[in-house]
Amino acid sequence: MKTVTLSNGVEMPILGLGVYRIEDLAVCEKTVLNAISAGYRHIDTAALYHNEEAVGNAIRKSGAPRKEIFVTTKLWLTDNGYESAKKAFEESLNKLQLDYLDLYLIHAPFNDVYGAWRAIEELYKARKIRAIGVSNFSPDRVIDLGLYNEVAPMVNQIEIHPFLQQSKNTDYLLGNNVQPQAYSPFCAGRHDFFENETLREIGAKYGKSIAQVTLRWLIQRGIVAIFKSANKERLVENINIFDFELNAEDMMKIAELDENRGVYFSYDDPEVVKQFKSFGK
Repeated sequence: MKTVTLSNGVEMPILGLGVYRIEDLAVCEKTVLNAISAGYRHIDTAALYHNEEAVGNAIRKSGAPRKEIFVTTKLWLTDNGYESAKKAFEESLNKLQLDYLDLYLIHAPFNDVYGAWRAIEELYKARKIRAIGVSNFSPDRVIDLGLYNEVAPMVNQIEIHPFLQQSKNTDYLLGNNVQPQAYSPFCAGRHDFFENETLREIGAKYGKSIAQVTLRWLIQRGIVAIFKSANKERLVENINIFDFELNAEDMMKIAELDENRGVYFSYDDPEVVKQFKSFGK
């Protein structure tokens, strides 16, 4: 598996499995086991997903050496704060049945982000976490957090797919030693993603699926890709993206699909901030 090197020297696999909305714990555990068996070494979960225990069970049952599996989880916004972040971290670590995390992210840029970051910095310095970062932060908030704290975010996980390419944001992150990480690269199946003619034609040219083309497009931009699939055959298919390379013409064709249209929330919308206040774990 190809890796990227984070600003602190930690190696992170450039492709990983996300388990958002795999709420059936038995299905989640089986999916992670299938992924590890297929060669995946990067698993992404979150406290909000309510499946950390299933992820931990799968990692333990897989028999894969712990040092080979890159595990990410996230701190939910209701626990953004110094003391609450420390408590939430220990709860996640216990559910995952691990001694340390490879990556811990602040899930959303709301509530007491600074208090949470101070707690996460301490956990990082205590070697309980190998790398730390954020999710759903705009680039200015990422840089702000880094400038006024001892340890700067190493990763920003954001929504990126052919219809929301975030080119300016990702270029800025990469230029400031923050690794961009894409979630929902398949647009959550919306906007007729799997029927897109441009992506289909490019895939036919290389003998690859629309999903494979999209993942390849991301990693060629230097972006870590996290996708979800509970289908064993799709897991095997989607990891087979290291045997071809999109040419400049095809990269440009995909660039032209950008509509700046996301699937989820606009985190800089004041009304969204209000809505998130009512979200629990």
